[in-house]
Amino acid sequence: MVAVAWRSLLPVIIISTFIVYEEWVSFPSCKLLPNTTFNLDEHVGNDDDSPEDLKVMLVANLLLRGTEAGFFDLYFRYYYMSKFFKKSFQSLNPDMLLVLGDVSAKGSELSRSTWLSVLHQFNHILGPFLDLPLHVILGDRDVGECSGLDANSVNWITSNFPGLDSSGCGAFEISNISFVSLNAVALLCGNNKLLFDVEKVIERESVDLQMEIKGTDEAKNESAMFRELSYGFSWRENAMTSGSGPVLLLHFPLYQSGNSYKREVSTFKSTIDPSGHDPASAESRGFLGTGPYGLSQTVPPNATEYIFHALKPRYGYRNESNDDRIIFSAHTHEFSDHTHLDGTREVTVPAMSWTVRDDPGFIIATFRGNRSTVLASW
Repeated sequence: MVAVAWRSLLPVIIISTFIVYEEWVSFPSCKLLPNTTFNLDEHVGNDDDSPEDLKVMLVANLLLRGTEAGFFDLYFRYYYMSKFFKKSFQSLNPDMLLVLGDVSAKGSELSRSTWLSVLHQFNHILGPFLDLPLHVILGDRDVGECSGLDANSVNWITSNFPGLDSSGCGAFEISNISFVSLNAVALLCGNNKLLFDVEKVIERESVDLQMEIKGTDEAKNESAMFRELSYGFSWRENAMTSGSGPVLLLHFPLYQSGNSYKREVSTFKSTIDPSGHDPASAESRGFLGTGPYGLSQTVPPNATEYIFHALKPRYGYRNESNDDRIIFSAHTHEFSDHTHLDGTREVTVPAMSWTVRDDPGFIIATFRGNRSTVLASW
């Protein structure tokens, strides 16, 4: 009788175990990063958040394959990624979603019809986030490397994402927070039309910032003053205070000098691949190479210096606190929290894909008053 009763309960136990596992693997767990005066309870699951706060979720490297997706991609990885987005939306209640490139696993090799299937997968996975303000920037997997970078192809891809111009850059403001996104792939190129277009965007945003801070006439007078750099980069002599510019969004991290500071943050959550593959092996998960550029690729030093001088990146409010200056980047698949020599903080967003990580992750950044805080989940 006991054996019969046990056999009758076995399906219930299996189903219950699966439900618990499914909830565990798809529910986000967040950690408050250093360099903030907030505590975790103020930002996750708190109904007393000020309506003036801006809570932004940042993800990267979804690596979707469109019609080339396999069985495990469709019925495990993408399924759990969709649930992960839904649970994150429900538990964190963000105001905006930023995607820092590499939506596609190999978009630079895809036909437009296959790209459309990637976009369909992307929209399906985002689910409730489609009702929020959304900004997507381009990664090297999306558009390819410099030798094959085609302005017409980039223009077609950007036309499918809100807020991007034909060069793959964008600028917007929400809740008094200014954001600028740049086509970081073009910044790696030499004599390329897209590079010149990106430089024009940087100069335009720099002029706009000076006009806002110092007054229209004075900024216009200074707009003709440029300083020549190597590799063709030039910038205007700039009287803006450091940290008075926008939040900067890039796919590639900026160049990091050996004297800058990198915080060490321990891993606090590890989620196994729901397909059952060994997470230690990228090949076992069907991961095809590292893309056009290696995972250690950064924006070149001269372009990094140019960006720092022209845009004075920070998170939008006009004060002098170095702690408030922040850049978000991606590409490496790993989380990183780095401080540049001038005090600018750069947070690298981990990959939101079981294809390259056993613990997909994201960043939540909350901007409040004249301060900001960053939560990480991976």
